[in-house]
Amino acid sequence: MAAVGTDTLVDWISGFRDAVTEKREWLTELDSAIGDADHGANMARGMSAVGEKLAAGTPATVDELLKTVGMTLVSSVGGASGPLYGTFFLRMGMTAGAVTELDAAGLASALRAGLEGIVARGKAEAGDKTMFDAMAPAVDALDAAIADGADLSTAARRAADAAAAGRDATEPLVARKGRASYLGERSAGHLDPGAASTAILFDTLATAISGSS
Repeated sequence: MAAVGTDTLVDWISGFRDAVTEKREWLTELDSAIGDADHGANMARGMSAVGEKLAAGTPATVDELLKTVGMTLVSSVGGASGPLYGTFFLRMGMTAGAVTELDAAGLASALRAGLEGIVARGKAEAGDKTMFDAMAPAVDALDAAIADGADLSTAARRAADAAAAGRDATEPLVARKGRASYLGERSAGHLDPGAASTAILFDTLATAISGSS
């Protein structure tokens, strides 16, 4: 697969909606240990709203599609996850531009912009025990795979694997950002819920791309 069209991106977004809805209780359980116990509910509600928005009509271009997702999340999700995920998709859309498909370099550039948007909003760094710890390795892995000549499907799966490893690596960390940071040393021993949903985000991206290949 040489490029990702809007139909594949819709498959990704729909798959992410279905996955966070299915894993809602697990995400909430993770968040109940070190946060406000609302991450699962917030993500499921936000992505359900996205699904309803797209069911009314799919935007024709990548930028409009991703901006629609971002704005819907910002307006419908409470807590930190709405602004962060909303910013991620908004920045992706701004970078993608008014095109109908993204080649490997274009997808990587859009995802990198999404990551940078999250950093700008949340000020997170590696090891802070946040979604950054899953997303940054995923974006780096995608870039590395593309540079090595991997096809999009392979590159996306490597990114998903890196996100999952990043998620797992948050368990022993002491949180330095967000609600979890209030717990200090007691935050260690728990997966970060934002990193967990980020791993789902990249897993569903890889699944959507492989399904379209």
